[in-house]
Amino acid sequence: MSTKDLQAKVEELKDLKALAEELQAEITAIEDELKAECIKQGSEELQAGIFKIRYKSISSNRLDTKAFKSAHSDLYEQFTKQIKGYRFSVA
Repeated sequence: MSTKDLQAKVEELKDLKALAEELQAEITAIEDELKAECIKQGSEELQAGIFKIRYKSISSNRLDTKAFKSAHSDLYEQFTKQIKGYRFSVA
């Protein structure tokens, strides 16, 4: 690919990412409206025609790695593994 082609691809990528951000903002706004309606009606589940809207409280347990490392640094080191990958960026 020539420099001109690369530049055109980067510009296209930037435009598409901007469009994706706009769409994500619209998606978030609609989701927030639906969540607010669930709260307003005091229900974790609403029926909208063929669709079910659920907004439920959930809880999960996660390992606090920072606290574990400070309390058991030897075990932390023993069970830590390095993972390699790739990072793509355009500036």
